[in-house]
Amino acid sequence: MYEWSETDLMIREAVRGFIDKEIRPNLDALESGEMPPYPIIRTLFAEFGIDTMAADGVEKMLATQRARESGTDSGGAGSGSGSGGGLEGQDSLMAVVISELSGACMGLVSALGVSIGLGATTIMSRGTLAQKERWLPGIVTMEKVAAWAITEPDSGSDAFGGMRTYVRRDGDDYILNGRKTFITNGPHADVLIVYAKLDEGAAAGADGADAVPARRDRKVLTFVLEKGMDGLTQSAPFKKMGLHSSPTGELFFDDVRLGRDRLLGETEEHRGGDGRESAKSSFTAERIGVATMALGIIEECHRLCVDYSRERTLWGQEIGRFQLIQLKLAKMEVARMNVRNMVFNSIERARAGKPLSLAEASAMKLYSSEAATDVAMDAVQLFGGNGYMAEYRVEQLARDAKSLMIYAGSNEIQVTHIAKGLLGR
Repeated sequence: MYEWSETDLMIREAVRGFIDKEIRPNLDALESGEMPPYPIIRTLFAEFGIDTMAADGVEKMLATQRARESGTDSGGAGSGSGSGGGLEGQDSLMAVVISELSGACMGLVSALGVSIGLGATTIMSRGTLAQKERWLPGIVTMEKVAAWAITEPDSGSDAFGGMRTYVRRDGDDYILNGRKTFITNGPHADVLIVYAKLDEGAAAGADGADAVPARRDRKVLTFVLEKGMDGLTQSAPFKKMGLHSSPTGELFFDDVRLGRDRLLGETEEHRGGDGRESAKSSFTAERIGVATMALGIIEECHRLCVDYSRERTLWGQEIGRFQLIQLKLAKMEVARMNVRNMVFNSIERARAGKPLSLAEASAMKLYSSEAATDVAMDAVQLFGGNGYMAEYRVEQLARDAKSLMIYAGSNEIQVTHIAKGLLGR
């Protein structure tokens, strides 16, 4: 049975101290959008040495790849294609940090996770040595913020089939047109990983039903854009139900000219398949991350409700003596244990070299997001009128928890992925 190590527990206490000092006093400013999440994330990285650790990890990986490509490396250490943004081997540490931060301000985790967990990881797994050297050092240290853009207004769960953003060849360059929406970090991102269909001309502009399958089946390419490029517009942040501290917006592409150096891998024929394959591997990591975030929500609701049940009195006794309150607390404890064990299992599997499949990650995401939402709504109910007030925190936790059922693919889509995994399709 996996448990947090002594080092993990020490890190957890340190993170809790950081949260009390840097995050809780600024929650109102973060929730209102007055304070962006990035300065606090950078402070966290600096205080815990995460930026130095990530920078060192990336440099070692790049050095190994340089030696290998120059023919001076024996091939004994490192693959040069890691997927952890320079944080490989720190899985339990990052799980502790993510879960603790999620219980305090999940929007911070969303902003951080997309920038490094999706942005840096995609460049790490798909980019050339030159592209990794160009973009990774800034992203993994949070000096630069990354966005990962796949979702579109009319595609949603049909991310690839319904994709309308496209590129067409123009000599040695590509011209990008289209629109992305619900993009975490989109309003402020310095680096943007963008997925687009390749328009090769045939049937692209044709009318009629026979044009649709051709468009759906087109190759998906992945490009890296940067803030300020001609033709790129980054919208202002959306107003949302929850995750207020995580800026979300739209991206517009109007004849954005992209050199081949911005095409990840610098080839349309990537050995790992087209952009669909890199996105699917990112989906797996993202859905495991959702469970870790859900654990943080559940643990914070659990803590707040236990304390409130001891302190709040009705009819001359603590409300924790009432059986219906006890039932809510018991269900929270069961959810906490189940989700924590799922997170532990994913860590054990990763360390054993047997990472979760997409179907397994989808099952983990489906259960944990529903559990976190149920726990958070029960917490609001347990607090009664106080729970509906922002002052008591469970109101924010409930709004944030609901996003987990939509985030990283709606739960309805998770059902499809789980079933396909079981049926071998």
